[in-house]
Amino acid sequence: MKALVVVDYQNDFVNGSLGFAGAELLEPIIVGKIEQYRKSGGRIIFTLDTHGEDYLETAEGRKLPVKHCVKGTEGHKLYGKVADCLYNDDIVIEKGTFGSLELAEFLAGKKYTEVEFCGLVTDICVVSNAVIAKAALPESRIVVDSSACASFDNEKHKAALEVMKSVQIDVI
Repeated sequence: MKALVVVDYQNDFVNGSLGFAGAELLEPIIVGKIEQYRKSGGRIIFTLDTHGEDYLETAEGRKLPVKHCVKGTEGHKLYGKVADCLYNDDIVIEKGTFGSLELAEFLAGKKYTEVEFCGLVTDICVVSNAVIAKAALPESRIVVDSSACASFDNEKHKAALEVMKSVQIDVI
């Protein structure tokens, strides 16, 4: 059994307060992956970066003082056609920080042979959650598709991919 984790492909990271050029180019790639997983019976999991109005007073907000992904706003919603791919039986995990312990708890003990990651941002939330998945499922293949994730800083994108390789995450 396989799962696809779509990490934080939200309006604020594509064309909102933390958006960056090139993030929108992932849309057809991610939609294609979701469709492929659906056809093969795979599980689809979406993570949503989720903050409150008090974001700027949080530890993260003090170091990254850009309000984003506030629950209930347009910026919090999935971007474009990826939003149309959300089905009722998909798993949606709202996370208040980079990595999600809820994702780890969901994955732990499941019989997934492979968990693939795509989305934003490679060097922040993608790497955090891929490493968490590797810890939750140490005998499963954890995959990150380098063409289906991106960062506002291409050097950090490449560095994160190298770090993931070093902890036995397959970067394709």
